[in-house]
Amino acid sequence: MSRWQGLQVKSEGTGISRPLSEQVNLLGELLGQAIRDAAGERVFELVEELRLLCKAAAAEESAAGRAKAQAIIAGLTHEEIVWLLRSYTAFFHLANQAERQEIARINRQRERRPEGRPESIDHAVAELKAAGRTLEEVLDLISSMDIQPTLTAHPTEARRRSILGKQRQIAGLLQRLVGDPSEDERNETLDELYAQISLLLLTDEVRTESPTVEDEVESGLYFLSGTIWETVPRIHRDLTNSLRRHFGHHTQAGPFVRYRSWIGSDRDGNPKVTADVTRTTLAMHRRVALERHLAELSELRRELGVSTRRASASAALMERVQQYGAETPLTEMEERRYQREPFRLLAAQISRRMEALLSEEDALEGQLSKRYGPADYEDDLALMDRALRECGVTAAAEHGRLPRARVLASTFGFHLAALDVRQHSRLHEVAVSEILKIAGVAESYAELSEEEKLEILAAELVNPRPLLPVGAELGGEAASVLETFHVIREALEQNDQSIGSYIVSMTHSVSDILEPMLLAKEAGLWSTGRGVPVDIVPLFETIDDLEAAGELMDRLFGDPIYRKQLEGRRGFQEIMLGYSDSNKDGGFWMASWALHKAQRRLARVCRAHDVDFRLFHGRGGTVGRGGGRANHAILAMPREVHTGRIRFTEQGEVISFRYALPEVARRHLEQIVHAMLVAALRAESGAEMEDDGATEVMDVIARSSMKEYRRLIDQPGLWEWYTRATPIEQISRLPIASRPVSRGTGSEVDFESLRAIPWVFAWTQARYIVPGWYGVGMGLRDALVAAEDNEALLASLQRDWSFLSALTGSAQRELARARLPVARHYADLADGDAESSDFHQQISDEFERAREGLLAITGNDELLDDDTVIRKSIALRNPYTDVLNLLQVELICRYRAADEDSRDPLRQALFLSINGIAAAMQSTG
Repeated sequence: MSRWQGLQVKSEGTGISRPLSEQVNLLGELLGQAIRDAAGERVFELVEELRLLCKAAAAEESAAGRAKAQAIIAGLTHEEIVWLLRSYTAFFHLANQAERQEIARINRQRERRPEGRPESIDHAVAELKAAGRTLEEVLDLISSMDIQPTLTAHPTEARRRSILGKQRQIAGLLQRLVGDPSEDERNETLDELYAQISLLLLTDEVRTESPTVEDEVESGLYFLSGTIWETVPRIHRDLTNSLRRHFGHHTQAGPFVRYRSWIGSDRDGNPKVTADVTRTTLAMHRRVALERHLAELSELRRELGVSTRRASASAALMERVQQYGAETPLTEMEERRYQREPFRLLAAQISRRMEALLSEEDALEGQLSKRYGPADYEDDLALMDRALRECGVTAAAEHGRLPRARVLASTFGFHLAALDVRQHSRLHEVAVSEILKIAGVAESYAELSEEEKLEILAAELVNPRPLLPVGAELGGEAASVLETFHVIREALEQNDQSIGSYIVSMTHSVSDILEPMLLAKEAGLWSTGRGVPVDIVPLFETIDDLEAAGELMDRLFGDPIYRKQLEGRRGFQEIMLGYSDSNKDGGFWMASWALHKAQRRLARVCRAHDVDFRLFHGRGGTVGRGGGRANHAILAMPREVHTGRIRFTEQGEVISFRYALPEVARRHLEQIVHAMLVAALRAESGAEMEDDGATEVMDVIARSSMKEYRRLIDQPGLWEWYTRATPIEQISRLPIASRPVSRGTGSEVDFESLRAIPWVFAWTQARYIVPGWYGVGMGLRDALVAAEDNEALLASLQRDWSFLSALTGSAQRELARARLPVARHYADLADGDAESSDFHQQISDEFERAREGLLAITGNDELLDDDTVIRKSIALRNPYTDVLNLLQVELICRYRAADEDSRDPLRQALFLSINGIAAAMQSTG
């Protein structure tokens, strides 16, 4: 008999693997026992009763079980509901950890196979060799590769750091159970696991207040200086090993994965990100980078005990030691200790220089920041490498701590991750208007035509005089915008790698790009000879802007002033594409297709102007915001855009999922590198599926799907119904981020001002998941009836075109995750009137059209027939998630019926229900 009298999950037979089934069953037993001990037998029995009722309802596709569960919930006390929410939320936290452990287990298992694991770096190198590529060609391809994941603080991580910490501890304990522990080791681990689960159950899920921007920066630094710091050298080692295996050559590639961050520097819609906050963020990044390098140097010093009694040190090494000894002398004791160990001596000297950089009080800091920088550090490590080889210790140069330190130095520098600055185009216009008015250049710049604006901007950019007289004062918004450019200048003066790009949100015109250049000039950042020393990046977000992006960039590249900026950037241009707002604007299919076509047009325009370029993909975590597996997205891109360079955002729960476990982080990055190498190979072949009617039929689907989507969201009453039928009111108050849910400045929120994240978040909570599929049904239906051969054409494209297969795969997953019988309970919240019923029925009808259309072109009998692992995981989770949904619906009813004085406990419980459903769905917005 089990020591733990808990939940009998009985996940075996559900189609998931035996190891995962055993872990889920074990965690269910431990959690159930913890519920008994903390909340009592009554709560435990309620957990079981509701779970079994919804499980039976899911199996029988009957509403009776859910109706009975709903009746039971209606009779519960508030305290009982809260305990049920805690219990089910804890179950999903545990199940999610078990699934991640399973991912790691499968990857380790596949790695042991003779053929290796699919979608790995080794597979990509093997494919390149099989295609006839020489070592030199492969090395050239790798040297041109530039992958830049970009961390953002978008509010999509609903869990507190306390909960994340408990989950990490539980993950470590689960890992200890893998293998063959002794009986005592197993029992000890189970006791520790039970203790952590008990603590998880009693830890507040919801923050008492929203995190500050500094809190968000700390969270980003946790991953950058932890799992990411450890994973990047591992990826380099994987590449080195693959090249040696397939080409018999040992080589250490230069940095091909670098990280960027928006956390602490993204101003778009977040007034809390001030100039001082960005200054603090830059200092925090610098401090953490230097501290991590110091830790690496400490390990290097321990390892490199090469003595001059046993090997001669190179003249170059000894010369460097003498130089540093004169400039930054060590203590007498250190000098004596390392007098015959030059490698340790140099490592200690480098450490002393970094320690001086860390100390703000040290008088040498200002000088050393100029005299010792990241390039000097890389040079010192390269000198050590050469010296080791000259000593005959090539193995240490290739396989010891030194190659790891060199990768870390070249990847993270002294800045850890370069900060991007983002601001809305409207605020640039506000600032420029005020400055030009004070300068007497234009009284009402904002009211001028585009041609008139460009004429003024061009004249002022070549005019060397500053526009603002000494002592002039700007208004609040304008002053804040201009101060940002002063921060950028200060940062670049200290470290030219610390700032990456300046991104202009909602770029609609050429003047939207020239305006920040004029502001940069006013802050001393622009000169006609070199332009602005950071990339000025347009961000295209709406369907109209995506359609016009190619034409706008053509005009921009033709502008004489902007050509000077391009020359200063060595003919390079970065362009960002927004996946969230385009989906909210035009629906899933239209946004996806508009983004695909925009990429092709932009690539052609860049090549026509002889501009080297990189696309920056502003992808969210959910399908409704461009989410999905990054490697599949890369392979689905048009061949024209594969330049070897790519950027993409990673935010909220995506960061936690990808970087919480080292094994998952490694798998994530190796799949991206694999996709980039394979995509480059395919791009060379020139194969592309967009011909023989493909573009025409995709246009038909896109136009029809957007029309149907806009028909839904533009209907009178939809917004009011949405606010009543989803928990958007509670989501808007959820304390999970520093940024407001709306771009608007007032207290009222409407469809236009609501950001895409809460828009998707609320639909997901209510189990409709409209942004991930709505409109697909009508689009496919119209395409299939437009021409008899369209079904065969789409079926062929589905098999052979990675873009379409990725698109339909995403739509299938979102349809499978939607749960309209449960969503019906949310529709009833909208007062149960006829209009409420109409909206729910409209969504249900489109759901059936989408399902039928996708099955027709994929040839499947059921959704996700070709991805049974996901399908079975959804089926296993549904009954438990259904309970959370019914609890949330009950709480919404009680909240609306209560007076304001008694709403706070209900509000807190609703926040907990939102966290629980987010954990169950493994997504927020």
